[in-house]
Formats: sequence, structure tokens, C-alpha cells
Amino acid sequence: MTSSKSNQLRGVCVGAGYFSRFQYAAWKRIPEVAISAICNRNLEKAKALANQLRIPNAYGIDQLEEMLDVEKPDFIDIITPPETHLPIVTAAAKRGIAIICQKPLAPTAEESSKIVEIARKEGVRFLVHENWRWQPWYREMKRQLDAGSIGKLFSISVRMRMGDGWPEDAYLARQPFFREYPRLLVYETGVHFLDTFRYLGGEVESVYARLQQRNSIIKGEDAGQIVVGLKSGATAILDASRYNEAETADPRYTFGTVRIDGSQGHMELDTEGNITLKNLGLNPKKLDYHHERIDFAGDCVYNLQRHFTDRMLDGLPFETSGEDYLKTIDLVEASYESANKGTVIYL
Repeated sequence: MTSSKSNQLRGVCVGAGYFSRFQYAAWKRIPEVAISAICNRNLEKAKALANQLRIPNAYGIDQLEEMLDVEKPDFIDIITPPETHLPIVTAAAKRGIAIICQKPLAPTAEESSKIVEIARKEGVRFLVHENWRWQPWYREMKRQLDAGSIGKLFSISVRMRMGDGWPEDAYLARQPFFREYPRLLVYETGVHFLDTFRYLGGEVESVYARLQQRNSIIKGEDAGQIVVGLKSGATAILDASRYNEAETADPRYTFGTVRIDGSQGHMELDTEGNITLKNLGLNPKKLDYHHERIDFAGDCVYNLQRHFTDRMLDGLPFETSGEDYLKTIDLVEASYESANKGTVIYL
């Protein structure tokens, strides 16, 4: 399906949960996009949100196909839990509607592959809403790597401490379904960093993981360490915990600290979004790049949706296409396999 106007896209959204507010806010800031309808399992909640955001129409989830037929959108933004994605993607793809879909794509790797295959078979544009690589510090670090600022990449080290997973009421205020996930840290959060490792360092050849459950109230793992061997010969390490705390007022700004070592020096990211670059034998310098506290994690949702819009209008491929993102899902599965077997998994 193509837009009736060369510079305007008509969209609909499904979902009205916690994270959806960031996506709705971003769409409001993109003049080439007009959201014509909201769909949600709770119709009254959809109506209230549509009224608040001045979106013309609201539908219940049982009216999904009616919404797609009536609104005739250029794209659908799916902002619902992973177990709901397959039927929504199927309905949209059969109508030739482009799709932007939140991660995790599905509860299993097999169902994720099925979702991507449906979109491919129907010939529709498909982007996974993987916003981590769109955080401004990672875009700047990638720019510096590509420019050769620290030479050949040796290693990437990420330390994440969220501190939202230790109380007895952990996750209830923001995303209560986290408590019931049988797989949590890697499936829901670590996947972002695994995708970012691919973005910064290229493809992966091996994974070794040790995972822990520190809060016995929840069902899944909430901490762990993952060592990723990149095909380039570099190593990427994730040391992550949702249980333990970081020494910062806002751990959800950068979601951790990063150090990247290279043959000519290193870069470091702190929890305030500052990047320091130090070449070997020289004094460190703070990089001058734009980042600010807008909406989620440096406005990365807007950056991703801006990318989606521009690529849709220009007919260019997406960075996180369905086919590409299945490679990141493979890393998630390899992490769990490694932790279960206690061995390195080679891809």
C-alpha cells in the first residue's frame, strides 16, 4: 500500500499500555505522519487516549480488521505484548499494510520467524521497534568507530544496573507482566544490548552466558553476564542486573555505562550521556554531540520513528528489518542455550 500523498503517511496504532505513550508522543512530532485511529483490548481506554491525543477514531481489539478496512492505513504500529503480535501482523500483512512491531517479536524464536515470514510472503515493509541503537550516544559511538577515531575495535563492555527488580513489588508499577515472564533479562532487556553489539561491532560468531535469578518473587532471570565473540575478532561483554542499583538518579537515561577499546584508544559513556574519548598517550576529551532528556532514553523512540518515516517515503530498507532482527533473536536463544549447557555456543 502506498500513501495517497507523496509526503504524508496515514497510520493506525494498536496498544495503550505503559510504553505506548512514548510512541504516540513521537508520532505527534513527525509532520509527515497522521495517526487516524487507536485500537486496544479495552475500548474505553482506547477512546480516552484517542480523545486526549486528538486522534479521530478508537476501536476495540475485536474490531481490528474493521479498523484496517475502514481506515486503510499506510502502516500499523503494534505496541502490544509479544503473544498478541502474530494475529495482528497477519491481519495487516494480508491487506498490504506496512508494519512497525514492538520487540520481543513473539514468545518463541519459531513464532518470531513465522511473523517475519508472513510479512515477507505478503511483500509488506516490516520494521522491528528496536530503539536502543537509536539512543544518541550509540549513534555517536558508531560514528566515531566508523571514522577510525580509536582505530581497530578490540572490545565493548556494558554494565547495566537498573535497581527496579529487588523489591517484593518489583515491576508492578510500570510493567507488571515482567514478573510472569519465564525468561526476563535476556529476552526483554538484554536483547537490546545484543542488537547494539551487532550495530557497533558487526556480526557474531559465539556466545557464552551465565544467568541468575536474584529476586525469588519473579519467574525469570534478572541478572547475568554474556560474552559475545564478534566475527571481527573483537569481544563484547554485557554485565547486567535489574536487581542491583546504579549510583545515578536516573538509571533509565543511558541504561548503563559503556567502554569501547580500540587499537588507538578508547571511548567511555557515563550515566549522564557524556562520552569521553582518549587516544593512546593523549589527554582525554569530552565529545560534543547532541543528547537531551526527551521522552525515553535520549529521544530514541522519536529517532527510530523518524527513520521509519523517512525510509517509508524514500522506499529504502530499514535498519532493523524483520530478517535482520532474527539474527539478534538468534543471539537471545544462544544466550539461554549457553546458560543451560554451561558452554560456549557457536553460531
